[in-house]
Amino acid sequence: VPIEETMEALHDAVKAGKVRYIGASSMFAWQFAKAQYTADLNGWTRFVSMQNHYNLLYREEEREMNPFCVDQGVGLIPWSPLARGFLTGSRTREGSATLRSQSDSFSDALYGDEWLFDVVDQVRKVAEARGLSMAQVALAWMLGQPAVAAPIIGTTKLAHLEDAVGAVGVELSADEVKALESAYRPRPVLGHN
Repeated sequence: VPIEETMEALHDAVKAGKVRYIGASSMFAWQFAKAQYTADLNGWTRFVSMQNHYNLLYREEEREMNPFCVDQGVGLIPWSPLARGFLTGSRTREGSATLRSQSDSFSDALYGDEWLFDVVDQVRKVAEARGLSMAQVALAWMLGQPAVAAPIIGTTKLAHLEDAVGAVGVELSADEVKALESAYRPRPVLGHN
């Protein structure tokens, strides 16, 4: 479908009062820029948010998408901010602690590289030093990133949601952020067509 058709249809939905705002998800920055340009060129509604894959184990959006969103005033709403449980400590080098993590091949495809546990170890160290949960540390890092409006939290238990909310107001020091980011290695871009 040509981007012009998509953007015009979304604009029509806004003008008809069926939706207030539009957002996009998981695409290359050039595709998002083209969509925004097409909207501007035709006087149509622009996207106000980007729902992208972004967390301490997958930071490739920092190359182009996140800076573009900051420049354009587009809010980021990252999905999988806890990397499907990896950043909560439910998965370790030795194995998985939950039934989901034991049978989740999609997670293995996203986060199966052994070196990613070096990042998880840093989250654990900061959490222990601060008396916070690993989820709170990972989410505090995310909330400290430019343009992040709110991460999308998926939970199976109320306690997980309450734990996640505990990240609000947590500020990490520059040294803590450096420690959390130090083990990361660039990866191939995932999930874009």
